[in-house]
Amino acid sequence: MNAETHLESSGPHAGLPAERIQDRWLRDLWDRLWVTYRQRVPYVVQYEELMAEHGVKFTNDHIAFRTFAHQHPATGFFPLARILDAAGYRPAGCYHFEDKHLTAVHFQHRLPGYPKIFISQLKTWELPEEAQAAIHRIVASHRPLPSDSLLARLYQLEKSGPESYAELLDETVDWIERRPWDVPDRQDIELLNSVSQYAAWVALHGYNVNHFTAFINSQYGSPVDSIDKTVELLREAGVPMKDRIEGEVGSILRQSATQAAVIDVEVRDGNQVTTMPWTYAYLELAERGETVDPTTGEKRLFEGFLGPQATHLFEMTKKS
Repeated sequence: MNAETHLESSGPHAGLPAERIQDRWLRDLWDRLWVTYRQRVPYVVQYEELMAEHGVKFTNDHIAFRTFAHQHPATGFFPLARILDAAGYRPAGCYHFEDKHLTAVHFQHRLPGYPKIFISQLKTWELPEEAQAAIHRIVASHRPLPSDSLLARLYQLEKSGPESYAELLDETVDWIERRPWDVPDRQDIELLNSVSQYAAWVALHGYNVNHFTAFINSQYGSPVDSIDKTVELLREAGVPMKDRIEGEVGSILRQSATQAAVIDVEVRDGNQVTTMPWTYAYLELAERGETVDPTTGEKRLFEGFLGPQATHLFEMTKKS
């Protein structure tokens, strides 16, 4: 497969460097997921339009996913993590959120500019028994996990032709965007939401993207050269925003976000499948500062995440 046979990415990841076919495939994957996300979250378009007035384009810092850690069937980090691993990402940091019963891992690509991937999982065994039972009922119908064949085809993509490339991309997008289990029961969703809004979110949205993140550092040199100015501009335009910016001025990481967009989701009510509104995703903003490499003493951009900040940002999908 040569450079001319891959699908041309046209979204915000199209300009990323590529040394291998897997790199081009990742650009297409992130842009395909971006299309669905952008359609569902109107604040993204508002951000793009406002930034365009100042000569700025969206640059992605990271993408976040949420999962259940559950034993039978086995779910959690690894279905997504193995896809990332086969495509060239590597684990770069681990995080714990004891009060929310969550753990998380972030992954980084070897090439500069690729979005970091942040995957969190809910430790379902730590929830009350009735919530555990509700999750078990939901995940019992989980479709098969990404196959060994899919991972092998992705790992060996250099040897494949354009048809295999496109099929693998379609298969992966479908696996991420299509809810992995049957339509959940409304009563189970309401029960889970009373215990953990994160649990209710995953039950409704599965492995769908939770958020993309505007990399504020890419706006340096423009009139919106800080997270403070960006938040204020969005707020003045009527975009509903988080009530505060996480992180002090000058710190290694500052984050904020829009409120979550609300979409209609399917639920089962008795013998009927109906819909109800629920929070989906938001646009996050991240501004990164410098840290000192303890080995070399050199300054470099902080690439990780801070637990207390992420704890507050998990709340952006809380349903009022």
